[in-house]
Amino acid sequence: MSGTVALIDYGSGNLRSAEKALARVAAENSTGQTIVVTSESGVVAEAERIVLPGVGAFGDCMKGLHALPGMIDALNDAVLKRGTPFLGICVGMQLLADIGREFGDHAGLGWIGGEVVKIAPRDPALKIPHMGWNELKIGRAHPLLANIPPHGHAYFVHSYQFRAKNPAHVLATTDYGETLTAMIGRDNIAGTQFHPEKSQAVGLALLGNFLKWRP
Repeated sequence: MSGTVALIDYGSGNLRSAEKALARVAAENSTGQTIVVTSESGVVAEAERIVLPGVGAFGDCMKGLHALPGMIDALNDAVLKRGTPFLGICVGMQLLADIGREFGDHAGLGWIGGEVVKIAPRDPALKIPHMGWNELKIGRAHPLLANIPPHGHAYFVHSYQFRAKNPAHVLATTDYGETLTAMIGRDNIAGTQFHPEKSQAVGLALLGNFLKWRP
């Protein structure tokens, strides 16, 4: 297996950590893939698989993505029309929603129906943002979750969560005073609210699965 994994640089991602983690699992799994950090729509269009990271506010991230010439069209064509495997991380996952409600309402990519809303834990003592290690509760089997223990922990940093219209699109959850979406997916599209590049063994296993995923 070989090809390019495009890690999109639109000014809103923890690119260095994600690039290093992806390169590590590519080497460990002998996939032969090259990890390319890029802001060029042409590179994304030709990639074997695509990763969209994201740190910051939903609206700002969407603006950053739209600011890259041809990027939205390249993503829609590659992912929706040609079935290129796609992984969104943190806000990169949230951008898959129809709308984000952080500092006003902002249209998302609309690839997975739902909205991004503020976390509202029942316990007022729980601080926002939700930050740190939390248990993953796997809702249904998925190739990206293969060989990940059912009570594994992952690293989260977020104040908003993805509320999916279709419960079948929620692959995993976590609890922080309420049930929060930890992972979503449909067809060739997946996203994690947690940061796999910071989640040690669980995160590396998921990234390794993504590099081998043939949806």
